[in-house]
Amino acid sequence: MPRIGLVALALLLPLSAEAADFKAPVSELMAAAATNWQDLGTDANADPETPPPYVDYFSEDFLKRLYSKDFVAKYREAAKYPAYEDSTSPFDYDPIIGGQDGCALKDVAITEGQPANGAEDVTVTFDNSYCFGDRTADWQPEKLVFKLIEEDGHAVVDDIERTSFDDGASLKKELEEIAQEGANGGGGTASETPD
Repeated sequence: MPRIGLVALALLLPLSAEAADFKAPVSELMAAAATNWQDLGTDANADPETPPPYVDYFSEDFLKRLYSKDFVAKYREAAKYPAYEDSTSPFDYDPIIGGQDGCALKDVAITEGQPANGAEDVTVTFDNSYCFGDRTADWQPEKLVFKLIEEDGHAVVDDIERTSFDDGASLKKELEEIAQEGANGGGGTASETPD
């Protein structure tokens, strides 16, 4: 191989080795959702009376590592107006699964898009309604589109679109609405409901 080709290859290898892993934060959040919604009745070692600790999608650790600075700022502003008196969350439902009730997650699929300009969409589908009985003929699995960007050399979640919600229900937009409603003297959450 010509010397110029080796130099070019040597320059490209470190860049590709350090490329942001856009799937990692999504996988971590979906693992948290799976833990929060696990069916304790199917685990012989689990105590159904003592579920495992809830994994907060917006814990300080997650906010520092998994979300963009803009998302964190919007979350912190919305969190000034918790949905319940004894809560610190601006949400009165699980914003990942899109509701207050659900089955243990199954058939979780995480699909990466094509990264472009330091951003990528990662799509997640899952079934969390199989335990509710019969479903309509046009039933589709839940679908989330995680909008990721590269920030400080790491992939972070900048928004989550919940496609089963009205207008795609941008989670970041919902946070803005909660903060605005709270600042104007409103209370509770500005959650949009699924169709």
